[in-house]
Amino acid sequence: MSDDRRLDVLRAIVSEYVRTREPVGSKAIASTRDLGVSPATIRNDMAVLEDQGLIYQPHTSAGRVPTDRGYRLFVDRLATLKPMSPPERRAVEAFLSQSVDLDDVVNRTVRLLAQVTRQVAVVQYPSLSTSTLRRLELVGMGEHRVLIVVITNEGRVEERMLEVSGEVDGAVVRDLRARLNAEFEDKAADQVRSVLERIRETTPPERAEVVEAVCDALVEMLRPSSEARFVMAGISNLARAGGLDFRDVVPVLDALEEQMALLRLFSEVDPDDDQVHVTIGAENPHDAFAEASVVSGTYGGRDRHDAHLGVVGPTRMDYPRTMSAVRAVAAYLSRFLAG
Repeated sequence: MSDDRRLDVLRAIVSEYVRTREPVGSKAIASTRDLGVSPATIRNDMAVLEDQGLIYQPHTSAGRVPTDRGYRLFVDRLATLKPMSPPERRAVEAFLSQSVDLDDVVNRTVRLLAQVTRQVAVVQYPSLSTSTLRRLELVGMGEHRVLIVVITNEGRVEERMLEVSGEVDGAVVRDLRARLNAEFEDKAADQVRSVLERIRETTPPERAEVVEAVCDALVEMLRPSSEARFVMAGISNLARAGGLDFRDVVPVLDALEEQMALLRLFSEVDPDDDQVHVTIGAENPHDAFAEASVVSGTYGGRDRHDAHLGVVGPTRMDYPRTMSAVRAVAAYLSRFLAG
């Protein structure tokens, strides 16, 4: 029973410290939590927690604050992760449902996550290694120019202007667009290549140049990208925490600008794990985040989890709320990409 009560005391210290930023004393716990014991008993429990390295006293005559180990135990012992309230969930879905493509939904997601959690939000673009063609648009832009627009299964939209020496008329563009959509729908770059020879062999000579240019561009636009892309929002949230939660916030801000640092933040996350992952303080693989916590999740389309999103903030973080937000938004992004 005493172990359960001490865990309740730890939960109270974490919750109150997150809320007030002030060290938490036994009287505050007794007045805000119905533990059924006196402040003296709570003080004894706090002494045990301190001996176990779960809390510490920042200065004499102060209350206690959690250590990284204390936060870890708090997170690990969360029996259930409280879901977002129905109004919160409806607000999230209404905001993100207005997205028109992948770029739009990623940018909306990162802004929303930063606003909801009041931390720095980071969203990685999904891997393009399995991108397939959803729709191809061709638009004649004069006698010698064709605009090609590719829409992938992940909602990515890319366009390119092609210059050809031969004349391009409307009928050529319409016929080619219809044929390419019929041939290439739901095919990836490597599958597109296998179809090109057949298309070339059956293309009239007067259309060959346009077909070659469009097919080459299509392969290039669907080619897998090895460079990870990240979008970030909420840097001001971290800057405001500054001296209150970090001895020096500058290294954290600098690291967030580094591509490799962001990749290392997510290096511990199993891409096949759909659970929310939390790293606290020194658990983070980058030294700059030794005073920070990272709450991350994975998302993807068509039963794939190939990209990450997360929240970076001080260890004094509202973990249940942040974890719920990351989980809910990751689930929505997966549904968006699967649709």
